[in-house]
Amino acid sequence: MPPIPSQTEGARWTTATWAVCIVLLLASTLNYMDRQTLGNVQTRIEKEFSLNNEDYGNVELGFGIAFAVGAIVFGVTADMVNVRWLYPAMIVLWSGAGAATGFCQSYKQLLICRVLLGFFEAAHWPCALRTTQRLLAPSERTFGNSLLQSGTSIGAIITPLMIKVMVIQFDTGWRMPFLVIGGLGFAWLLGWFAVSHHVNLAPEEAHAEGKDEAGWWKEKTFIRRFAIMILVVVSINAAWQLFRAWLPKFLEQGRGYSENERLLFTAAFNAATDIGCVLAGIATVWLAGAGLRSVGLARRIVFTGCAVCSAFSLFIPWLPKGPLLLGVLLVIAAGMLGLFPCYYTWSQDLSRTHQGKVTGLLSTIAWLASAPIQKYYGKAIDWTIAHNEKLKAAGEVPWIGPFDAGLALIGCTPLIASVAVWLWWEGRTPAGTGLGNQPAAE
Repeated sequence: MPPIPSQTEGARWTTATWAVCIVLLLASTLNYMDRQTLGNVQTRIEKEFSLNNEDYGNVELGFGIAFAVGAIVFGVTADMVNVRWLYPAMIVLWSGAGAATGFCQSYKQLLICRVLLGFFEAAHWPCALRTTQRLLAPSERTFGNSLLQSGTSIGAIITPLMIKVMVIQFDTGWRMPFLVIGGLGFAWLLGWFAVSHHVNLAPEEAHAEGKDEAGWWKEKTFIRRFAIMILVVVSINAAWQLFRAWLPKFLEQGRGYSENERLLFTAAFNAATDIGCVLAGIATVWLAGAGLRSVGLARRIVFTGCAVCSAFSLFIPWLPKGPLLLGVLLVIAAGMLGLFPCYYTWSQDLSRTHQGKVTGLLSTIAWLASAPIQKYYGKAIDWTIAHNEKLKAAGEVPWIGPFDAGLALIGCTPLIASVAVWLWWEGRTPAGTGLGNQPAAE
């Protein structure tokens, strides 16, 4: 079968298109399985290595800084080499780093493994978004990217269930999940090489398409929209990464759920993220074809709706353990992951031939901005716990739980990005660029 036409030639969904998107979805699944394993066994690791919340925050900080560095390194690399070969090489390396975590005997070794994992995992998004950009027409990308992003939710659903079976039911210890999940990355290679030849990912082909000039990054529209994307990606990444890393501890230590209950709800939480992600893509397509006749307007409406759902985090401090709390968390989950397909599609609109650089730089900025939050959030938790103990000793009732304030505030940050997108993103652009108020059917 010949390669799928590039997006400028009006590619449409075919069997080959679906096959490539499914393999990309599986890559996202593996990406998050490797990432989420630590969070789901962190209480056991903390006990074995005698770690406090700030120590765990430092592990997340190390992962985030390494991810930031890897994002720009592999973002540039993805524009220079054939992604068909770069992508599988990086998956092998991050799978190896994930598996190596199962052999850690100290906090230092754990930190090194997470740094390596973060660095190599950063290659996923430049490679995957370069692929969907080449594979899909602009009007199709939000749905395609929602499938790509939904893989992260699937991975986050599977991981706690696997850990529940292995660690709790079969008592394998916390190390076995790292080894099993790390090994799955090697199986993914078969699927990638079976379908990736259907889309041309050679860098010279990408640069031959379109007419990006040497000074593309100086153009006023690009500068304005890139600045907006910085605000968008920092806000949504900070919110999601804090919830991703600390939700297990919030449920278990902050609200008193058992490890078994926490694992089951974590799977449900991530199922909600998957639903929100897919619905965001479907809603964008539906709105664009239901009278709006504008992909750009549809994206902004969907993004704002998801940001409002994320802001349900404000209810967290006032909700005790129970169904209402869990219901609010599910709404937050759906909203937070629904934000990402819109962001990815906007980032793909910034430049056709420099997708890797754009994605990598935005990701680097996002992680450099959000990673330190992990450390200081952990430090704030330790301080709040100590302060609440003093209040209890004095016969006073603590006014807020140790995890609550940070989660409540961080969930509201996407609303700021939503305002920026409405005020400054739009503008008339040349037809066929994939920017601005383009028709729904391209």
